[in-house]
Amino acid sequence: MSASEAIKVRGLTKRYGRTAALRGVDLDLMQGEQIAVFGPNGSGKTTLLKVLAGLLRPTKGSLQIDGMDYKQDGSKIRRRIGVVSHHPYLYDDLTGEENLLFYGRMYGIEDLAQSVERALDRSGIKRRSRDKVRTLSRGMQQRLALARATLHDPDLLLLDEPDTGLDQEASDHISEFLEHDHGKRRSLVMATHNLRLGGAHCNRFVILSNGKVAYEGRTDGLKTEQIEELYRNHASAN
Repeated sequence: MSASEAIKVRGLTKRYGRTAALRGVDLDLMQGEQIAVFGPNGSGKTTLLKVLAGLLRPTKGSLQIDGMDYKQDGSKIRRRIGVVSHHPYLYDDLTGEENLLFYGRMYGIEDLAQSVERALDRSGIKRRSRDKVRTLSRGMQQRLALARATLHDPDLLLLDEPDTGLDQEASDHISEFLEHDHGKRRSLVMATHNLRLGGAHCNRFVILSNGKVAYEGRTDGLKTEQIEELYRNHASAN
């Protein structure tokens, strides 16, 4: 991505019948920035990330990723994005290694075997890489999902509740991955209930409430307790 805006969102609205999941959201993210999206259930976090990932089409508003629009450049945009959610997007009857090889071919990765080997090493699941995904624990699957999402070295990484349902060891791995990933200057949007995780690994945050941005600020110099207070004050605002 160019040294400019990674994401530019204006007036983003998503309706399901009479229900509005997003109501006029504005969001800017510069290249290399990391932003956490906080909010209670039903605030629009997952819907926002699905729109950014091109999995949902907005009802109204504009969205540009590196100056490109999904309508004209959808395939180019998707090649620059990695997505991790509470659903791992893995094939249960394939092994971990086979999953990475499959996705790597989709992205046209050169030196694929070496790239997969490095991804398995980084994820810490190499010893289970030839086991079928359905035999892996939730934590192992999430590690593999991170390897899948970053195999093609995307410019933008979207994380939707990446630590949901994980034990402490698996959750710690998410934190270790994010800490290591800071050096890549990859742009990051992370939707999470975990204020500590978001505050530790993102330099900005927004609080969504009822489909709107209720608060936006920087994490610099803020303790988790201060972010928690801001969350309590704004998460239920209309």
